[in-house]
Amino acid sequence: IPFLCISFYSTISCLNIQYFYHNACSWFQKIGFCGIRFLISVMHKTDVFTDCYCIVILHFFLVHTQESLEDEVSPRNKEQKNSDGSKDFCIKNIHQAAFGRREIEIAELEMPALMILRKAAQGEKPLVGARIVGCTHITAHTAVLMETLSALGAQCRWAACNIYSIQNEVAAALAERGVPVFAWKGESEDDYFWCIDSCVNVEGWEPNLILDDGGDMTHWIYKKYPQLLKNIKGIVEESVTGVHRLHQLYKTGKLCGPAINVNESVIKQKFDNFYFCKESILDGLKRTTDVTLSGKQVLVCGYGEVGKGCCAALKGLRAIVYVTEVDPICALQACMDGFQLARLNEVIEMVDIVITCTGNINVVLREHLEHMKNGCIVCNMGHSNTEIDVTSLMTPELTWRRIRAHVDHIIWPDGKIIVLLAEGRLLNLSCSTVPVYVLSITATTQVLALIELFNAPERGYKQDIYVFPRKMDEFVAALHLQNFDAHLTELTDEQVKYIGVNKNGPFKPSYYR
Repeated sequence: IPFLCISFYSTISCLNIQYFYHNACSWFQKIGFCGIRFLISVMHKTDVFTDCYCIVILHFFLVHTQESLEDEVSPRNKEQKNSDGSKDFCIKNIHQAAFGRREIEIAELEMPALMILRKAAQGEKPLVGARIVGCTHITAHTAVLMETLSALGAQCRWAACNIYSIQNEVAAALAERGVPVFAWKGESEDDYFWCIDSCVNVEGWEPNLILDDGGDMTHWIYKKYPQLLKNIKGIVEESVTGVHRLHQLYKTGKLCGPAINVNESVIKQKFDNFYFCKESILDGLKRTTDVTLSGKQVLVCGYGEVGKGCCAALKGLRAIVYVTEVDPICALQACMDGFQLARLNEVIEMVDIVITCTGNINVVLREHLEHMKNGCIVCNMGHSNTEIDVTSLMTPELTWRRIRAHVDHIIWPDGKIIVLLAEGRLLNLSCSTVPVYVLSITATTQVLALIELFNAPERGYKQDIYVFPRKMDEFVAALHLQNFDAHLTELTDEQVKYIGVNKNGPFKPSYYR
């Protein structure tokens, strides 16, 4: 084999290596082990090009066999250490840290506001003494958020809120820098809650702030470790689902302290929910299905900011878009934006793609799936995986076939196929790249909300749910304006007096949405 490797590298030019490797990998998948054995048996009768194919196939086989063996071993059963000798983490592979660090460095270039906050806090660190436990997506942009919190003086422990959006290499980079992170892509449900528990169940360390995306961390502490609630100074929640769960706690008198709802902040609604989904929905659909969207009939369930972003992107590619909506105000907006308002059962038999964007439960049921056309693509852009009734598809008469990562064919007895993406979980963070600059806006609101709660005077906030303050909304926007050649107009004293605002803001009342 060493001799043949030398022959391979000395004979084949660099321009041909990629061609040979690609074709060899393709051959390997077709011929299997018997084919490899046959090729090896006749290598002495062939020219160097066949030898090259054999070597590349063998290399492919060895590498991918090793990866398969690693995949079979749960990270919970592997002992790993970072370069400082710390074992306080559980991730896929600590050796991916260098790659993950480059991903984080790229994200930092698109997150100017957080970098400004880091520089501003080089002297005074407003989060010294803060112990933050977080449950969010673990991606390059959230890594910048975590490392900003650490730079501001906080201690952090982190788990993932979505099993498919986790970037293993980013988790490795965080662990290498000493952040206790417990997450790997494709966790089981048991793994998911084990990771959350590992963040909280730590001897000699108790959190005093929670940063949540969906409410699972908050509810886990309520359920398993209620004794920790007395030290919690506040909760920051990002998602519709998580805010709904906070209101449930508040109504039953179980909310332990103040919570800031950053999901309904003006800047998140107008930027993150809209632009983030507008830029990522097309990428998610095309990466998973290679679908041509022009002329396709698409049903978007919900016309909130997420639905508006999805519809705008689809309309731009000349898709025919239908919208379902329960709110007459949002419904009227959909009509005036040029979309056809319909009920789900009125168009379900004719559409090519169904996208849920409601944040609700059981929007698309088995009965709807039964009436879809062959090849219909079904996916979710809402936070929770409850919008599509995936459980109803786990029946003996239906066959599940994994086509590629995050793409399943659900095959009916008559041969009809429904294409389900990401098992009904969040499409864009599971299957596509994300616009980091837009996410920088939300990450900045989260940092400022944590600083506000941690430094608030005693009894400054009651046990209630607060909307992100309007003044902070405008501050976040101003920080991001620095990335553009933008020049804000200043009000004159006469104009300030006429409309009754402060010259430096806020320029909108607290009830503005």
